[in-house]
Amino acid sequence: MKKNLTRHIPNAITCCNLLSGCVATVLALQGDYLHAFLFIIIGAVFDFFDGMTARLLRVSSPIGKELDSLADVVTFGVAPSAMVFTLLKSLCTQLPLPASSPFMLVVPYMAFLLAAFSALRLARFNLDERQTYSFIGLPTPANALFWGSLACKMGGQEVSGVNPALLTATIIVVVLLFCWLLVSPLPMFSLKFRSSKWKENRTRYIFLLGSCVLINFLGIGGFAAIIGWYIVLSVIDHHL
Repeated sequence: MKKNLTRHIPNAITCCNLLSGCVATVLALQGDYLHAFLFIIIGAVFDFFDGMTARLLRVSSPIGKELDSLADVVTFGVAPSAMVFTLLKSLCTQLPLPASSPFMLVVPYMAFLLAAFSALRLARFNLDERQTYSFIGLPTPANALFWGSLACKMGGQEVSGVNPALLTATIIVVVLLFCWLLVSPLPMFSLKFRSSKWKENRTRYIFLLGSCVLINFLGIGGFAAIIGWYIVLSVIDHHL
């Protein structure tokens, strides 16, 4: 009886991740970027602990692996896409175009390309045995943290006065860039420490140090900068 209950614990934690993603999506569509981002972070915490709990309890299962990916699609794919969708929709209303123009109708929905490419990235991750201690392509949680942080920053007063057409075009270009990064062959380091030695973890230590500095100076917008820092360090680490 106890064993039967134990094997459901990791899946219950994964479902908490999924629920967090659902709440984040609803909040994002309402324009509440800050709380949507908070629930994405809560989902990331659940995502971290479900796998660890499964390993500790030795109850890993194929269904747990599939459920984890389904939850991640919502929390790290759909939720940040909804934040970008709401942001683009708001920016489009500031453009000197009629509401019925094809541009106004289509552009906000380009945000959901992030959800589609996140799903593709997770499906490939489940089949790729090379990504045990590192990643190939941008991890979906990193993608979600970038867009959640950026939406919080851009949804506030910080971007007032910026040309909305230029801002809209920039967001679309970055969306397309991140879609490529999600499924790219670019190797990226993970934060899994197998020892505390500097030589083996130099890139990780440099990343963590830089991240502390960015958060200290940029606040919530620092998360987007941290993901940019992560991408740059991964490229440098790959070519050293």
